[in-house]
Amino acid sequence: MQNIDLIAIGKMNAAYFAQGVAKYQKRLGGFCNFRIIELPEVQIADKNASDRQIAKALQKEGEAILASVRRSAYLVALCVEGKQVSSEDLAAMIADRAMSGAGDMAFVIGSSHGLDDSVKRAAQARISLGRITLPHQLARLVLTEQLYRACTINAGMKYHK
Repeated sequence: MQNIDLIAIGKMNAAYFAQGVAKYQKRLGGFCNFRIIELPEVQIADKNASDRQIAKALQKEGEAILASVRRSAYLVALCVEGKQVSSEDLAAMIADRAMSGAGDMAFVIGSSHGLDDSVKRAAQARISLGRITLPHQLARLVLTEQLYRACTINAGMKYHK
């Protein structure tokens, strides 16, 4: 069974988002070994942080992210400059990995400041959930639902219309 990880910076502190993610996480269990790896956001004390302070925090988060990726995993970074993909495109990406024999995948959602360039460079793919800005907890819910939708597309189920 394919391993799919969601590596996310920050905690789910809104119950309604956490419940939605848990619902799709449970459903994904029928299609893949799905796990969520939640890493702490590096706290920046200064509310008017400099670009240097933000870059230093992103670097630390990037190191933690890269250390959490399975050795053979196909890394997908979610970032604003990523390619916008359809549900069918995502399903094809997952199916291609599963058929390649090296099916492990890791999807990464960064902190409110984004992702360090080291993570983006290490990623084999960069995707965007759209041109709108989503709170990170909502992005996690949307991605988890889209992963479930992609799995149902690949299984030929009627969930996707």
